[in-house]
Amino acid sequence: MAKSSKPRLTKMAPAKESPEPELSEDESEEDVSAEEKEEDTPAAEDGSKKTFADLGVIESLCEACENLGYKYPTPIQEQAIPIMLEGRDVIGLAETGSGKTAAFVIPMLTALMDKPQSFFGLIMAPTRELAYQISQQVEALGSLINVKCAVLVGGMDMVPQSIALGKKPHVIVATPGRLLDHLENTKGFSLKHLKYLVMDEADRLLDLDFGPILDKILKVLPREGRRTYLFSATMSSKVESLQRASLHNPLRVSISSSSHQTVAGLLQKYMFIPHKHKDIYLVHLLNDNIGHPVIIFTRTVNETQRIAILLRTLGFGAIPLHGQLSQSARLGALSKFKSRSRDILVATDVAARGLDIPAVDLVVNLDLPPDSKTYVHRVGRTARAGKSGKAVSFVTQYDVEMWLRIENALGKKVDEEPIPKDEAMVLAERVGEAQRVAIREMKELHEGRGKKGAVLKGRKGGKRGRDEMDREEG
Repeated sequence: MAKSSKPRLTKMAPAKESPEPELSEDESEEDVSAEEKEEDTPAAEDGSKKTFADLGVIESLCEACENLGYKYPTPIQEQAIPIMLEGRDVIGLAETGSGKTAAFVIPMLTALMDKPQSFFGLIMAPTRELAYQISQQVEALGSLINVKCAVLVGGMDMVPQSIALGKKPHVIVATPGRLLDHLENTKGFSLKHLKYLVMDEADRLLDLDFGPILDKILKVLPREGRRTYLFSATMSSKVESLQRASLHNPLRVSISSSSHQTVAGLLQKYMFIPHKHKDIYLVHLLNDNIGHPVIIFTRTVNETQRIAILLRTLGFGAIPLHGQLSQSARLGALSKFKSRSRDILVATDVAARGLDIPAVDLVVNLDLPPDSKTYVHRVGRTARAGKSGKAVSFVTQYDVEMWLRIENALGKKVDEEPIPKDEAMVLAERVGEAQRVAIREMKELHEGRGKKGAVLKGRKGGKRGRDEMDREEG
């Protein structure tokens, strides 16, 4: 029996018809100017307790939400989903951990069930890990209706990805560089009939200088009959200019009260310490949090690797995550941390955005981030989905100016975390021994750099499909 050229969706429920409004150029301009006047939708009050069915979500997707433990919509879902089901383009702004992914996946799947076709939706994300995470949520929400999803990311063999595209998936989740590689080089692959485009962490896509690649991709996508969603925790001028080029009559849905909003359940602290004693105070802090999942953020790949070795030498279950690990090693590190076989993840900013690791109790900024937006995203790895969490930032004599800028962006003074010096310095000798071990092992890693299987691989320049996150870790 010959296979149908159109992928089938099973258990289809009739979607509510939401005809796309036909706008004249004048009406479109009027709506854009209204959007400029902050046509923001306020957050719903907690007491409303609307269900997904109340938002107009069809039965099979309500059932999928229930199976995933989504009892009630989050504020961004409650505000954005009804608008999207009406056929509007949306710019969604909400703090990290607020349920943005389901907010754009549910309307897309609703429309897909109404008119099934291959290459129906495209979701672009800035990092491989986020792309895989989004694809898992698409497949989970679409499990009852047999949705097929393909992931296109750098650092992986293009041939299996081309084979996956040949199976005509409904939804593609991709990083921009690898998507463009396939558009240019994979025979028979075209997005000329695309109906939905989502740019998740849109400001991050542009911060990583994907602008020229995004321009090339947007040129080959259809403009008419396409719904477009931009989602992010923060709004930048770059995103503002991007939405002008690719959205029609957009409505902004904003849950964050400021561009540096953090969730209410997050306790923020800082420690003012001498730079030379950072490792000692880190070990003291971790001793007080044994058994709790912790993410430690560092500035460089080298420091991430060194801290992981140092902590393992001292008996902590630490595992590194950075852009110079192989893709399988990166996914393996995340998997071990999520499954709690390792309780400390030492990471560069490759882990700062979008990753949903709901059980993190403590975030440590061992090195302060380069800007306040990155700070918000780092500390957003804890206190997710209504839970509480804590973030501690190390401030040395060299970091005072940066810390004051972060506090100014937050609009408040952060309390100091008191740690008696005498208690911390008791650990100096043991930490010193571990530092020597770490220095020796780091030397061996650097000497083996470039060899097969090396952890620190060095850079390969020029290829667009290489690890796209390395651009921010230089």
